[in-house]
Amino acid sequence: MTAAEDRFERDYFETAYGDYRAQNPPRKMRFYRGLAERAAKGIERPRILELGCAFGTFLASLGSGWARFGIDVSRFAVEEARRRVPEADFAVAPAGQVPFDGPFDVVAAFDVLEHVADLDGALETVMARLAPGGALVFVVPVYDGPTGPLIRALDKDETHVHKEARRFWLKRIGRELRVEEYWGVFRYLLPGRVYAHWPTRALRAWAPAIAVVARTS
Repeated sequence: MTAAEDRFERDYFETAYGDYRAQNPPRKMRFYRGLAERAAKGIERPRILELGCAFGTFLASLGSGWARFGIDVSRFAVEEARRRVPEADFAVAPAGQVPFDGPFDVVAAFDVLEHVADLDGALETVMARLAPGGALVFVVPVYDGPTGPLIRALDKDETHVHKEARRFWLKRIGRELRVEEYWGVFRYLLPGRVYAHWPTRALRAWAPAIAVVARTS
């Protein structure tokens, strides 16, 4: 494990995401699950790989109708994911070094790509693992638009190496994949550990995060 990867162990989650459970409520997982289900529509027991799976919260929400695989650079997180979702396969690995063979019908990366220094290498790995017609489903924070200055001021996570505009992500992903869906997401942990999570198409140019489904040709 490199020094950069070592930053994502127990201290990281307890410091940067001390309210991890509150920030990942069931309704948020339902939205993520809906994106994945539409991406894999018509496929019997689709194979999904989650990059940056953390504690396995999303993969747990999918259920046994999926063949589930997850990787994370955090050994601490992967150990918890294995306990939580024993029927899934997990490994400690960075996004650019996936130890599982493809093809995968869906690759998911929720609030992960902004942490990956070698973005090109990670996306090359994704492309190598995706099945023909497969989809990358991802969520990233964005730092442009009316909410951009506020998001920059509130973002205290030093591991965010890509603080980019939404057009950066749409253009970068569009090099290899066809963008099929694009949502804006308003989200914030409110006082009392109440998590606001509102996906929207109408206000996607204003939202502080975007959710994207992009498919191979």
